[in-house]
Amino acid sequence: MTTANGQHELLVAQKAHLGNLLEAIQRCVFFLHASDASLAWPLTGEMLDQHKKDANFFEALAAVNERFAKLQDTLGAAMRHSLLLSGEHADSFIKVLAIFEKLGVVISIDDWQAARSARNLAAHDYETDYRLVAEHFNALHGLRVDLWGVALRFVQYCARDLNVLPSSADFSGEFVSITAAGTA
Repeated sequence: MTTANGQHELLVAQKAHLGNLLEAIQRCVFFLHASDASLAWPLTGEMLDQHKKDANFFEALAAVNERFAKLQDTLGAAMRHSLLLSGEHADSFIKVLAIFEKLGVVISIDDWQAARSARNLAAHDYETDYRLVAEHFNALHGLRVDLWGVALRFVQYCARDLNVLPSSADFSGEFVSITAAGTA
């Protein structure tokens, strides 16, 4: 039998975990922005061909891909976890997305899935046509703003509806600046 004190401790632990996820989201936005800002956009096939042996250039591209994926994965985990605190139940991620679409956090399930498909293409496709590689990264570059918007609205939802803030304010100022500029 769980005591009232034990239930309170569980609630505190669940909120702390969500706070950690919110901080991770802010950190992901910060580092994705930094990697994205290190490149000259839009990319072209010719540009990639010119830099084909430039390890730093391709490391920056890899970082954009990895950080985009990490942000989307962390948002997904945080959305799932927040449902525990809100008393909602969703047995599949599409239902999680539907709940957050209704709340206005996710603008469109189709947009979320399109971003997921775009990021997954780079993880599984070893394309050698630099024009197609450039198209992929230009797509991620364009989609990052939508993902930042989801991140901002989700953090606001957690503060407003769940009374949960990021576990530290270390990235909060930059997060607000990046997401506000990106979604304006």
